[in-house]
Amino acid sequence: MNYPTVSPSEQSHPINLVGKMGKAIQITIHSPSEYIQANRDRILPDWKDQPSLWLVIVLQQSQYQMLEITPKVEREKQQLRENFMRFGFDVAFHLRDRGYLSDLIDPRTGYPLLSHPGEIPHDDTAAVNALLHYPIIRNKCRLLIHPQWGISIYPSILISTAHPTIIELVIKNIAPAHGWKLG
Repeated sequence: MNYPTVSPSEQSHPINLVGKMGKAIQITIHSPSEYIQANRDRILPDWKDQPSLWLVIVLQQSQYQMLEITPKVEREKQQLRENFMRFGFDVAFHLRDRGYLSDLIDPRTGYPLLSHPGEIPHDDTAAVNALLHYPIIRNKCRLLIHPQWGISIYPSILISTAHPTIIELVIKNIAPAHGWKLG
């Protein structure tokens, strides 16, 4: 099936990985979108005095299309969320150990897991749309359309004050411990 071609905003080169089940993982690092810059204090109140931050978009290819709400799709969403959280916590704590503020956004709630939650949740789908320009299907929940995977995609966000080269180094060092190999 052919999906729309997109042109990503300013970003690092994607880190392309392959998970244990042979499914792709795509990670990109970006300056925050205008929405996040304008609402940083309302999303991440602990980060008020940080001069810069970077968004790490982690996209996992899913086995099933995320269009319908079925028990097997819900189980897969839970598994992909757990994969991201295990990986994200490792990355965030490694960056924190190096003195960088880092957090991951819970894909289910939109709130940070290591910082105090703000007044409003973060919207992973909107961030991917704004930064990668992946189209959205408006259904019962909003779904992203990946250029190769279609709607078989699970988005997640990690945020850090570390420079992208440091984030990328940590990601590449940690990924193999989670069964994610460079693709």
